[in-house]
Amino acid sequence: MIKLEEIPHKMLDQDQFSQWLGIEVLEVEKGSCKVGMTVRKEMLNSMGKAHGGISYSLADTAFGFSANTHGKYAVSIETSINHIEALEEGDYLIAEAVTDIAKTKIGFNIVEVKRGDQIVALFKGVVYRTNKDWE
Repeated sequence: MIKLEEIPHKMLDQDQFSQWLGIEVLEVEKGSCKVGMTVRKEMLNSMGKAHGGISYSLADTAFGFSANTHGKYAVSIETSINHIEALEEGDYLIAEAVTDIAKTKIGFNIVEVKRGDQIVALFKGVVYRTNKDWE
């Protein structure tokens, strides 16, 4: 059986989009995962700021990786985000799943996206855990 801390790394190896974003796994614990990435020029919108989908995707990756550390395949069933600060090219962002509440097959997560110590976005996700084990 796979070690729980290895699951996010295995997921990243199979996730071409997160690889394109340049996401790296920074820390893993059961029910928690911290990932980071740098905003690049091709991620900017027409106003010269990071497209909202960038911080959303980073948070969604932290959410998915975290939810799967319980050892079962977990899939997102609802997510939302609040964008608090605009992001610039070159910003290094860290998304950390800070809250993990597992209720039967349903889990609830909150992810903080930070630039340094500043929270730039808050993400909420609901996940469904299947019966399929990570191997």
